[in-house]
Amino acid sequence: MESSVKNLPKIDVRAAVGLAQNYFNSLQDMLGAFQNLRLEEVELSENKQFWLITLGFDCQVISNNPLKLEINPQYIREYKVFKVNVETGEIESMKIREL
Repeated sequence: MESSVKNLPKIDVRAAVGLAQNYFNSLQDMLGAFQNLRLEEVELSENKQFWLITLGFDCQVISNNPLKLEINPQYIREYKVFKVNVETGEIESMKIREL
């Protein structure tokens, strides 16, 4: 029983997701406008040292319309993968998730 307790991450999955969301939101001024932020995937790395958290969000497609009129704005779904250290909760990386 004791050995299984040693293998548990200090940062649980809920905390890791919250840390990833907070990190993402803190960068909003650099990332631009988005909507519909949602948790997409969660994975504990094979070595159990990192949570890999995938967040998805909708971004408006920038139009080539010279009048800048957006009658029916188009959105695309984008994904970011956050690598969260299970011991410290530090976000070690944020990467684009390609489909």
